[in-house]
Amino acid sequence: MMAISVAEDDALWAAFADPTRRRVLEALLENGEATTTTLAEGLPITRQAVAKHLVVLNRVGLVAGQRRGREVRYAVQPERVDDAASAMARVAAQWDRRLTRIKRLAESLQLDAHVDS
Repeated sequence: MMAISVAEDDALWAAFADPTRRRVLEALLENGEATTTTLAEGLPITRQAVAKHLVVLNRVGLVAGQRRGREVRYAVQPERVDDAASAMARVAAQWDRRLTRIKRLAESLQLDAHVDS
């Protein structure tokens, strides 16, 4: 797992925030690799829109394109997806800890209210 800067982390989260980009990524995961034209055939967006989303995904390293003749074939970069999954797991763990503290505080306040009555 590679360490990433705050700016890279923000760019990664922004890339995942868009549902269409997630669909493009999912399509690549299912197909292994594809061109913008192939991806557009399976999505409710134009080839040009797919290309714009691929630029964002490529910029954050989630996908990479390789030219083969006149076509560029895109594929998911598994190590970067692993980095993203690890980052999401860390955030989930942080929220779990926060929610556990909030629950304990609420239970403590509820217990104090019962004792006082």
